[in-house]
Formats: sequence, C-alpha cells, structure tokens
Amino acid sequence: MAEARTADAIAAEIIDRTGGDIRLALPLGLGKPVTLLNALTRAVADRPETRLSILTALTLERPDMSAGMARRFMAPAADRLFGRYPEIDYARMMRAGTLPGNIEVSEFFMLAGRWIGVTDAQRRYIPANYTHAYDVLAAWRPNVLMQLLAPLDGGYSLSCNTDISADLLRERRAGRLDFLVAGETNSNLPAMAGPEAALSADEVDLCLEPGEDFDLFSVVKRPVGHAEHAIGLHVARTVPDGGTLQIGIGAIGDAVAHALMMRQRGDLSDVTRRTPFAPDPFDEDGPFDTGLYAVTEMLVDGLLRLFEVGIVRREVDGAAIHAGFFVDCRDFYERLRALPEAQRRRIRMMPVSFTNQLYGDEAAKRDARRDARFVNSAMKATLLGGIVSDITSSAQEVSGIGGQFNFVEQAFALEGARAVLTLPATRTRKGETVSNIVWSHPHESVPRAYRDLIVTEYGIADLRGKRDEDAIAEMLRITDSRFQDDLLEQAKSAGKVASDVRIDPQWRDNTPERLAAWLAPHELPAFPFGTDFDATERQLLPALDILSDIQGSRRGMARLIWQGLTATPPPEAMARMGLDAPGSLRERAEAWALAGALRRAGE
Repeated sequence: MAEARTADAIAAEIIDRTGGDIRLALPLGLGKPVTLLNALTRAVADRPETRLSILTALTLERPDMSAGMARRFMAPAADRLFGRYPEIDYARMMRAGTLPGNIEVSEFFMLAGRWIGVTDAQRRYIPANYTHAYDVLAAWRPNVLMQLLAPLDGGYSLSCNTDISADLLRERRAGRLDFLVAGETNSNLPAMAGPEAALSADEVDLCLEPGEDFDLFSVVKRPVGHAEHAIGLHVARTVPDGGTLQIGIGAIGDAVAHALMMRQRGDLSDVTRRTPFAPDPFDEDGPFDTGLYAVTEMLVDGLLRLFEVGIVRREVDGAAIHAGFFVDCRDFYERLRALPEAQRRRIRMMPVSFTNQLYGDEAAKRDARRDARFVNSAMKATLLGGIVSDITSSAQEVSGIGGQFNFVEQAFALEGARAVLTLPATRTRKGETVSNIVWSHPHESVPRAYRDLIVTEYGIADLRGKRDEDAIAEMLRITDSRFQDDLLEQAKSAGKVASDVRIDPQWRDNTPERLAAWLAPHELPAFPFGTDFDATERQLLPALDILSDIQGSRRGMARLIWQGLTATPPPEAMARMGLDAPGSLRERAEAWALAGALRRAGE
C-alpha cells in the first residue's frame, strides 16, 4: 500500500530513489497527475544537479486568452468552459522560454495547433504511430511512471489512460521493466473496471491523495455547421448494421454520431435522398437491428451517445466498446460516472496494442471487427488520394499521426472494412478561401497507396483499387467547384489524365450556397449533444468565426468595420464582449468589426 505523503515529499522521494536522473513516462491527455507533476518539475528546477526527461503526448491547456477577441470572449467564461484545470508548469515554461536546461519534454502527439512556432516542442516531437509509441517508450527505459488514478475497490483504476500504461505495467509485472509508479487520485475520474484498467494498491509505490480534487479538463464542443453535418450524413450511409465503428472527437465526430441517430429514427433517408450532389454507391440507411461494436483508441462523446441509445450494443467478450483513452467535456465525465455499474462494465478500457492493431489473438480480432468503418479527420487530401493530417507544408507539427494510420492499416487488413477520411472541402484564412483538396503536399500522413474513402460535404470519393485517372475523377467530384478547374489542369500537366478530360456537369455546383439550400430546411442542430456556451455566447460564435477567418486581411477587416458603422448589433452580445461602451479608438474599431461580423452572420 502506498504511503500517503505531500506532493513535495513524493517529488523529493522520486529524486532520491532515481539518483536525480529521472526518465518520466507520463500519460497523454487527461491522465497527467498535475499536482504531483508540477511538484516534481519545481523540485528538479530548483536542483540543477538533477535531470528530468519527460516522454508524453497531448499536454492539455486552455487556449491563448492573452489578447483580442479571444480574451474578451473566453476569459470571463474560462472556468465554466474548461473547468478549473490546473496549469501544467512545464508547458508554461516552454512557452515562456524559461524551461530549465535540466528539464526536457518530448511528445508524440500535440494539442492541435498549440505548439506551432515553439522551437523546443517542434524539435523534440517524435513522429510515431500510436501502437509504436510504446516501443519508443520501452526502449527509452523509463524509471518513473506517473498517472492520475480513480479510487476503485481498495485499489485504483487507470480510468482514462490504459492506452500505454497497461502495457508498461504488464512488462513491469513480468520483470522486463523496472520503474517507480507514482499516482495521484482524483475522484472526479470515472472508475473504469476490468483487468486492463485495474491497479492494486501495492503496485503504486508513491501516491498523492489530495484533500481537494482538481477539475478535469473539459473539451469545449464546437458548433456543427453545414459542412460537418453533410459529412456526417454521407458517412452514416457507409455503416452496415452489425458492423464495427470508430470515430474521433470534434464537430465531425459529433455530426457522424448524430447522423447515425437520425438513421435509427428513420430520418436519414429523408435528408439524403434530396442531396443535390453527384450520387455515390453507398445506401445504408436502415435502423440498426443488430447494433454496432466500437473499437477505438479514443472513447468520445459521440460513441458514448450511441451506446446510451442502444446503437452501439453488439458485444465482444462482454463489451460493446473497447477503448484506449478518453478526454472530453464535463458532461461526458458525469454521464460516464453515472452509468449503472453493469453498463459501465460494457465499456472496457484497453491498451492501444489491442484497439489499434490486429497482432495478438488475431483470429478473434478479425472475427469481432467485421464490416469495420474507421472514421478519422484530415487537414488536407491530395488529388491522388494522399492524406495530410498532422503537419504543415513548412514542416510545423500541428498535432500528430496518433492512431490514424493504425486504423487505415486495419481497414486494408480486415475483410469488409473501410477507412473513411473526412475533411471540409475548403478553409478560410486571412479572408481567403482555399481548397483542402490540393494537387500535392510535401508531407503525407497517409500515403496514397492506402487511399480508400474520402468524404467532404459534397460526397464520398471511393478510391480503393482505382487507377490514378479514376481516383482523380472521384476527388474532383467532391471538390468545391471554385477549385476544380485549376486542379484538373495540374493533373493534365502531370500527364495523369487525358488532355480532353472535362469536369462532369453534375459536379459543377459544389458550392456552400447549394449546400445550405439542401440542409437548411432540415433544421440540423448546431450543438447536437449540448454545449456549455450560454445563449449570448452561441449568438456570438458565428460572428467570431467570421472575425477569425478575416484576421490578417486588412481589406477584409476594413469591410467588416464599414458594415459595423451602420449596424445595430444585439446589445447583450456587445456587452458580453465588453464593447458596449468602447472608449479608445482601438476599442471602437473592435466594436465596429464585431458589429459588422454579427450583421454578416445574421444575413
């Protein structure tokens, strides 16, 4: 049984028992024991003769709220939106450039977009598939594992992070690895049972049991717009009853789950049969009589919702869901904790060596994962079917490959399985709209040899086994029409299609306006599964998206300000942003820009 001590005392004990050279295995995301971690970071920073090397992923942080509209909108609601989650000291130091020389941090997956331009984070990033991260970690020979734990039956639950920790602990039990286990308990964590998640009290060498549990990090749900809803509707038509499902977090994941629930109610075909875009061969739209089985690296709110309504219910070894980790919104944690024990046991947390690959008991996994649909998001896709999910053209790591390639690989290995990669057809930055389907990209996350199903709001491109010229045609069919001609010319210049190829007239009206005309009558919800934003904040979100898209474009911002000069914005929205009585010229310009954005959002 671990001896109860203070965080500082445990940190001192770790330094003493490792000789001051600490190689810390730290779970990704929610599993970080922040109180204990910060105590160790402080202790090492105060002792230059010691060294702390951290290998982890997905360091959770609140967004930058230091200036501008982000400060006005997010700062007053930060605790409500993100929870009172404590700041992680090493992240704060890295951003400030004050991380001591005797502390270093390497991650194999980053919070999307948060570490672009931070030199140390970019240089120390490790590009590893999720299933290979364990091998990287084991070869590094950690001497300390720290984890946030949920109390469970006189012992502990790994709860949100069995992903790599379960395999590390297995190797420790077998005597192949030797490291200290230091835990911090938090009763806010759902106590997930099962042999892979359970940890006996005597396996924890040092444990912090704080008098007050910190709030878990809450992921704020973003609105689901027309593009995301359309993608969800398309994806829902690819999922066979009795099959297997994996989806990710975010607006597209929510849209897919919502569309599957529409399908169960019999509402999906009413929307999809009226699609104005070119048809594809997928027509699954009946209810789920057998139900789905979910196997996923990340347990997300969308999957939990599908489990709660009985769509995800096909069991494998007594579980309807096998998952490797979770981090989501506060409502997700509350619902997971509130599940009756028998139901919660049907959600089994596993290592990613189980969820993300077929090795080990392969025959049973193949039998269980029938007709799988592995649904993941991308940033860009090339016209030849390559996928870009984690890195910019200038080699700045945005996030990481995580388990995406693992699931794509499974899709090719399993009978009846498909990899479904989703992305909006366009994005807007500095006032300019550009295509997310491009001719080429210097860094592909999933190479075109693994091209399968790619979905935008304009439909599904089925690329598996297709010749390059046919794959190009499929991709042009789901491209925004403003960019089709230029992409086709690049394909012709490369000799990949004949010089007399033309865009099919059926594909010539892939536009946001046509998309809106299709979906607007169906009143698809902006927040299918609820939100922590209040009514005024929900009113502001579309306007803030417009401001974000235009940020950096002087001409675009000038147009907004001009519109705002004659607008009559909602007073509660202006007051919420602290711009109802602007004083300085800068504040007046911000108020006019916001008023213009509110006016445009309402048009």
